[in-house]
Amino acid sequence: MTTAIRVGLAALLCASAAPVLAQGNMMTETPLIERAKLFGNPEKAQGRISPDGKWISWLAPSNGVMNIWVAPAADPSKAKLLTSEAGRPIRQHFWAPDSSMILFINDKGGDENFLLHGVSPTGGAARVLTPFDKTRVQIVGTSDKVSDRILVGLNNRDPKWHDVHSLDLKTGKLTEVFRNEGFGGFTADEDLNLRIASRPNAGGGEDLFRIVNGKVEGKPFTSWGLDDSQTTQPIGFSADGKTLYWIDARGRDTAAAYAMDYATGKTTLLKEDPRADVSGLMVNPVSGKVEAVQVDYLKPDWTVLDPGVKADIAFLNEKLGEWAVGSRTHADDKWTVATLNSDKASSTYLYDRKAKTLTKMFDTRPVLEGAALSPMQPVEIKTRDGKTMVSYLTLPAGTAAKPAKPLPMVLLVHGGPWARDGYGFDTEAQFLANRGYAVLQPNFRGSTGFGKAFTNAGNGEWGAKMHDDLLDAVKWAVEGGFADPKRVAIMGGSYGGYATLAGLTFTPETFACGVDIVGPSNLNTLLSTVPPYWESFRKQLIARMGDPDTAEGQKWLKERSPLTYADRIVKPLLIGQGANDPRVKQAESDQIVAAMEAKGIPVTYVLFPDEGHGFARPVNNIAFMAVAENFLEKCIGGRAEPIGGTVKASTAQVPHGADYAPGLKEALGSK
Repeated sequence: MTTAIRVGLAALLCASAAPVLAQGNMMTETPLIERAKLFGNPEKAQGRISPDGKWISWLAPSNGVMNIWVAPAADPSKAKLLTSEAGRPIRQHFWAPDSSMILFINDKGGDENFLLHGVSPTGGAARVLTPFDKTRVQIVGTSDKVSDRILVGLNNRDPKWHDVHSLDLKTGKLTEVFRNEGFGGFTADEDLNLRIASRPNAGGGEDLFRIVNGKVEGKPFTSWGLDDSQTTQPIGFSADGKTLYWIDARGRDTAAAYAMDYATGKTTLLKEDPRADVSGLMVNPVSGKVEAVQVDYLKPDWTVLDPGVKADIAFLNEKLGEWAVGSRTHADDKWTVATLNSDKASSTYLYDRKAKTLTKMFDTRPVLEGAALSPMQPVEIKTRDGKTMVSYLTLPAGTAAKPAKPLPMVLLVHGGPWARDGYGFDTEAQFLANRGYAVLQPNFRGSTGFGKAFTNAGNGEWGAKMHDDLLDAVKWAVEGGFADPKRVAIMGGSYGGYATLAGLTFTPETFACGVDIVGPSNLNTLLSTVPPYWESFRKQLIARMGDPDTAEGQKWLKERSPLTYADRIVKPLLIGQGANDPRVKQAESDQIVAAMEAKGIPVTYVLFPDEGHGFARPVNNIAFMAVAENFLEKCIGGRAEPIGGTVKASTAQVPHGADYAPGLKEALGSK
């Protein structure tokens, strides 16, 4: 059990405003932050300490690609490079429980067929531990008690379901321990015995079954339906296997933390908050007991359950502001802790619990030191039907709490939609604020984290009440004097990309322009082409959206698809897409571009052949943001750094509309 768990046509000629920022009642120039400082590789990231306390590790570039580095904990100056990834950056790494190797997953070109790799801290080539084609590995269980192996799920036999295997960390041998014929997930104890199997049910929820001696019992011991499917889950067992910890919203609105006596089923409430769901648990690495519980409403907040960590949490709150624990030693004497403050890029520290000292390991982006960064303001916005949207407002650096006059604004919509925006350093928000925009990030209905009633209020509301919430957020910003109603853009990725397309089709006069990143345009084709390994929650998807296998569902999905109304678009649109995206396939962008082209409606389409659901390679992300900021400058009047050589340095292709994005045709040159 881990230490922290989640847990338009004429408008193409928009007039540009002067590239200045408001500061109080004055207009003053603020230096542009170079794109590369925000979207390039961090200098270092993701600090970890090995369970035995002997090593520290982090991610840092090697030949422009994020790789794993390691050093003795006693002498960080003796750092060495462990991996040699040359194309796809490593984005996550973690230590094996016995400290014998560092594990990481990676895919190819964004296809999300993640394989597990391991590399020894003492050196040598990295090994592929799950060497299978078209396979997506899942980590099912790790343990401090059984440290020489872990449990992994592999869908190489059946792409829909993951069979559970025991992976011997020394030899690399994989031994099947459970053949899966329809279960979506598993919970193992600290002895790495599978104890629970979850199976999707007809209601869009889950049935949970006990596993005894490797056999699944015939009847579920507990179940829930669609309403609780985003807010209820078992988290893990205590080390003795007697207590099962839950985040659970059954019989209530917001998800609370519970401890359950696994033998009797008796539950004990650990923490609840009527405003928001429990978002994380701090778990002791040895006992497996929950020491503290996090609730995230406007900002994350910890409640201490175990007096043993009370002084630690108080100390970290005082010294670091917002923070998160990245790793803990088995002896629990040292933690790695990363800061999560909104107006400063993250720093990582090694925290000595006995000495109560913090030793800085690194700043993630030291190039931003002294840059004009902006604090994020948590705000509460009322919807037209009385719901409260927790939202985040970021204004250009130096701007008063209320600007002297309304600013151009970017409505930045999160993906999911079953996710949320939260408080902390947000690269896109900082980038846009630095370009002179107010940035508003609303948690519209359907977002998670604020109770199941708020999440479930989004059921069947794609392009309807969910979109109304976005319009209400814009209205709030306009009436509050933050936003100029004639200069509001909408931008987002995944669901945020859908929201962008919906904004320009369903309400074509509201937004001055839109930036869609990997957004679906046709909900019928979206749901008909989901990856096979989404089978375990496909019923939940269609219950919340619509069923592409029925005539009624197809009609509903067509009505809510921006593609259906592509001829309504009258404002500038920029689309970014990864060719290998397994979730929102390239066809989603191809379809709406083709529909607009057939009607003679301008659109700019930037395609990356080596990316998937979003742009993982910094050169590609920088290139797209270069195009986006020049696009926004032309449309709503902020300011922009010239595109320069960024597009040529990337793999970007522009199948359509280079003429419509300022500077793009010139930047492509002979490419």
